[in-house]
Order: sequence, then C-alpha cells, then structure tokens
Amino acid sequence: MNRWLSGLAAALFALVIIWLGGWWFTLSLGVIVHLALLEFFRLAQFKGIRPATKTTLVVCQLLLITTQLFPGSALAAAILPLAGTVICGWLLLQPITGSIADIAASIFGLFYLGFLPSHWVRLRASSDGLAITLLAFVLIWAADCGSYLWGSRYGRTMLSEVSPNKTVEGALAGLTACLICGACGGVLLGWQWGWAVGAVLGALVALFALVGDLTESMMKRDAGVKDSGALIPGHGGILDRVDSYLFTPAVVFYFVTLIQPLLR
Repeated sequence: MNRWLSGLAAALFALVIIWLGGWWFTLSLGVIVHLALLEFFRLAQFKGIRPATKTTLVVCQLLLITTQLFPGSALAAAILPLAGTVICGWLLLQPITGSIADIAASIFGLFYLGFLPSHWVRLRASSDGLAITLLAFVLIWAADCGSYLWGSRYGRTMLSEVSPNKTVEGALAGLTACLICGACGGVLLGWQWGWAVGAVLGALVALFALVGDLTESMMKRDAGVKDSGALIPGHGGILDRVDSYLFTPAVVFYFVTLIQPLLR
C-alpha cells in the first residue's frame, strides 16, 4: 500500500510541476537532483571512494540554472567541461590527492545527475514543451507500470543478474505498453506518420528507462545495499525512484528536435 500511495503522490507532484513549467519545474528538479546526488555519493563512499561531493553538488545546480536561463544556448553545454575541470582541480587540492576512482565517481555524478537531467529543462522549454514532457513522463510510467504489473505476476525468466526481480516477460510488457502509448501520443500530437514515429519513440524510451533502472541496480549491487536510501516509503531512496528518468530525457529531446522534424 505504501508503494502505491507514495507512487501516486510522486505522479501528482510531477504533473503539477510539469504543468507549471519555468522555474517551478527547474527548482523542483534541482531539489530532486541534489537528494539523488547525495545518495549516489553515499553508494560511492561505501566502496571507499572519496568524490568531490560539495563541488559536484554545486556545479550540477549551476548546470540546471544555466540551462533554464539559456535553454537554446551553447553556454549550458559549456558548463560540463568547465565543471569537470573544477572538480579535478578540487581533488588535486585535497590533503590526500584524489584517485582515479574519486575522479571517475565525481565526473560520472556530474554527467549522471547533472547533464542528463538538464535535458528535462531543455525539453520543457522547447516547442510544444508541455505536451512533449508529459508524453515522456507517460511513456516512462507505462514502461515502469507495465513491467512491474506483468512481471510480478507472469515473470519467469530473469533479465539480468544485477536485478533478480527484473524479468524478460516484464521488460516485454513494459515495451508493449510504451509502444501503445507512444503510438497514441504521436497521433495526438499530429506528427507525420504519428502512430509509427510515436511507437519508435516509445521503444527508445522503454530501452533507455530499462538501462537507467539496471544501471542503478548495478551500482547498488556493487555497493552492497538493497536501496539507495529510505526517503520514500515502499520505494527506498530518491535515486531508486528516478533511475528510469535519468537517461530518457536526452533521447526524447534529441528525437523530437533532430529526428522527428526530418520526417515532416
């Protein structure tokens, strides 16, 4: 029951901030990114890694704010290499010089929970941003709900050792749900060959959401923990809840801004 109640609350919150857009959306995303980064660095510290926690937290917020201010500018993209240089410089100045693992964890944290989520801001600020962002969330929900509901009942074949609860049957159900929702979304948005283009987008979202889920499971398995945190009843930590939402915004953004216009 706790799982469904917290999931419903998260869905309602997401719908509200997507509808509001602008700084409401970006600041809410910033809070989520901050909490998820803390959990990610906690996983790294279980492995004896000493990432540049504070520096990475600051530059990730700077990346989100810059993207909101200049969504179509190269300035936001320039933050990534500059931030990486600052992180490496910070690790060099520590009493104990940072290791390869410290650098890798810090830079990956910047990419994983800074650069990738910034595409949600770019997506919401794009043409038809409200509709496209809602479609992206619906597709992820379809993939998650389809795989969970079908997999928990009919799943028999384990999909990956990093997440024993994930099954091939569940993944295929999530893919099917995404294809259907994507096809409907493409038609509603009036795309050329809407049902086919939308179905392709649905398939991509299902794949990237699954990769995001399994990537976080791989990190938890390596750190030797069941959940990244205990903030959300029935779901674990923030990172457990948003893992499917990290790789997906980039693929949706580039699909609708680069690929879909070519099909008009």
